[in-house]
Amino acid sequence: MNELTYSAMSEPELRQEIANLRERARKAEQLGIVNEYAVYERKALLAEAYLVDLSTIIPGEIYRLNGSPGEFFQVDYLKGRFAWGHRLGSERFEEALPVSILRPMKEGK
Repeated sequence: MNELTYSAMSEPELRQEIANLRERARKAEQLGIVNEYAVYERKALLAEAYLVDLSTIIPGEIYRLNGSPGEFFQVDYLKGRFAWGHRLGSERFEEALPVSILRPMKEGK
């Protein structure tokens, strides 16, 4: 297996890696291996973060969280492929999320 880092992969390589990770996650889920499923899903989200144009993530803006209806995240700053900030309605604990799970507020619900 070619051990390229996500940052060194081309877009087609990233898309293939994401598909492979999602397939492994699906198989783990079918077998009931919850922790393995979670690892592959997280890796896929990280790989997807390398497909995001970072100029579209604006500090100070509020984004929807993909897969978490009704949850919103305010970005304070970007570091690498992670957006640092806090969830709205929480106690403002700073956390880092992969930019791949952020969706603009203007997108459909």
